[in-house]
Amino acid sequence: MTEQQEQAARAREVLVEGLGRRGFMRAAAGVTALAGAAAAASPAAAAPRPPRVQLPRDVLQPGRGRIDGEHYLASTPDDVRWGYVPSVDSEPVLTVPSGATVTIDTVSHEGILEDQGRDPVAWFGERGVPRAGVLEDAVAVARDYDRTARSFDVDGPHVVTGPVFVSGAAPGDVLKVETLSALPRVPYGVVSSRHGKGALPRTPTGPPAGITLEEVMPPVGTDGRGPGVDPRDYGNVSVFTPVESRRGVASGLMPVGSTGEVVFPLDPFMGLMGVATQPGGLTDLALNSIPPTLGGGNIDISLLGVGSTFYLPVVADGALFHVGDPHMAMGDGEVALTAMEGSLRATFRLSVCKPGAGDAPQVAFGYPFAETAEAWVPIGLSDPDGSVGGQVNDLDVAVRRAVVNALDFLEAELGMDRAVAYAYLSAAADFRVSQVVDRTVGVHGVITKSHFGR
Repeated sequence: MTEQQEQAARAREVLVEGLGRRGFMRAAAGVTALAGAAAAASPAAAAPRPPRVQLPRDVLQPGRGRIDGEHYLASTPDDVRWGYVPSVDSEPVLTVPSGATVTIDTVSHEGILEDQGRDPVAWFGERGVPRAGVLEDAVAVARDYDRTARSFDVDGPHVVTGPVFVSGAAPGDVLKVETLSALPRVPYGVVSSRHGKGALPRTPTGPPAGITLEEVMPPVGTDGRGPGVDPRDYGNVSVFTPVESRRGVASGLMPVGSTGEVVFPLDPFMGLMGVATQPGGLTDLALNSIPPTLGGGNIDISLLGVGSTFYLPVVADGALFHVGDPHMAMGDGEVALTAMEGSLRATFRLSVCKPGAGDAPQVAFGYPFAETAEAWVPIGLSDPDGSVGGQVNDLDVAVRRAVVNALDFLEAELGMDRAVAYAYLSAAADFRVSQVVDRTVGVHGVITKSHFGR
């Protein structure tokens, strides 16, 4: 490497450290001198870097440590719904003006569920976590939640915090949700696979098409489900995953054989971000937290981390924003059933977008839509009304809807001829499986902004 390349590489590292990778890319695109310096850097320096994740020095107990938002919301037993999302008639637990920033201490369901004993102190303690390393709000939810009687085989697993009433939001608007920060609250996560769920389940009629009974995961011989059986005896598998900094990158660690390990970078995001869309009581089927809907909910799109924007069509006054299912890392598809689940302290900016104002894409007034600094992200769901009227989990349906929403976006927002846009999507856009495990399956497109000079 020449001296000039070394200087350029050092300059780039300083800028990335201060701005973050997404901020650097935005700045580099707009400043000629900076772009030149980045181009002069070595190929290794210019290659994509793992996401930068700040690990807390101490466990982020409720209300302690760094809080980035103007408003703060804890996950107390009175401020969460376990397994269900708010209805359009739900009482808000916080009211904020449009444009406000809100920090929410989210609680992962992993480690507190019934098949894990509903005792996070004991469950994590068996895996080497000291009492001080277990979140107080996780303990409180597991011990004190009594808004509904839990039914492990019926209820959703997620601890859903909210709803937040955003002043000025009315039916027909869009709620713009910008994720500003996502801090791991603890230095560990959990990945779980449960019998009858995930990409390789055993269904009531046997294995699904494409696999044999021997290929079901977890193996059929370990399936202890049955009437009256304690969920702790089901034989579900939960992989405790510690977090460490490796070469300056916050990483999850899993064993490989008896002596090796696999190390992968964290990329935190909220799996569940939504607005209320359905009426009902606390445990109505339509409010189950598992399937994503037109209101977002358990959307499980790995691109929705720090720097992303999520647009949601508003149905209820105040939008009634809610969050849950915090993820530390997730591969597209989420095939084993869960991501690397782990509690996050997430900060959002919540803004109301009115029809005709031009601050939300037109497609978002009828369907969830997302974007990052680098891409527009049209979304398709196999059954966007969730559990209402049955459940369809056909990926073909989801990808068709994602393509239609992509075409609508390119035509309405960028002025492309629809036939040309269809050809462009085939030539240069990606359509990725969001997840295959939430009953309603999802697909999201990735349309690269730089292709359009954006």
